[in-house]
Amino acid sequence: MALPAEGKRYTFADALTWDESERIEIINGEAFMMAPPSRLHQEISGELFGQLRDYLKGKKCKVYHAPFGVRLFEEDGDYPEDVDTMVEPDLTVVCDPGKLDDRGCKGAPDLIIEILSRSTRRYDRMTKFELYRRAGVREYWIVDPVSKSVQIFVLENGHYAAKDFGSAEEKVRVNVLEDCEIDLSQVFS
Repeated sequence: MALPAEGKRYTFADALTWDESERIEIINGEAFMMAPPSRLHQEISGELFGQLRDYLKGKKCKVYHAPFGVRLFEEDGDYPEDVDTMVEPDLTVVCDPGKLDDRGCKGAPDLIIEILSRSTRRYDRMTKFELYRRAGVREYWIVDPVSKSVQIFVLENGHYAAKDFGSAEEKVRVNVLEDCEIDLSQVFS
């Protein structure tokens, strides 16, 4: 597949034709190429995924790691060409099985975790922060491998409220999952 053309409007229908090895997100019809993650990024993602997966065993919520397509604003009856926003968060937790299909998640998940990198720092903190808020993602984590910290935001009255900040030696609570804590000493070991 050729790189997405600048100025062209893309939809989920286009994404379905792209090579699965390419990581491309679509936000409001604009395509964004994503660089391969670093080894440290993958280690952090793997540990977070493992802790969440272990907690969720036998429960209705499911955790997915990238690449996993999330069509934040898709509604019942929409066709792929109607959907102009599709992201691939680092980790996604979905508690409503009705939002899951063979292509990923339709609508806002309950929790999204993004792990910052040099190339995504501003994008994750600003563009995706606002996108996830507008979509109604109940909880958003921003994980910073450099400072070995996690910022946790919870949706309250349509706005994100800073709920917690955790560093390398702490445990932090997942607000949308009852009694779930993540051990950051393992995440940033």
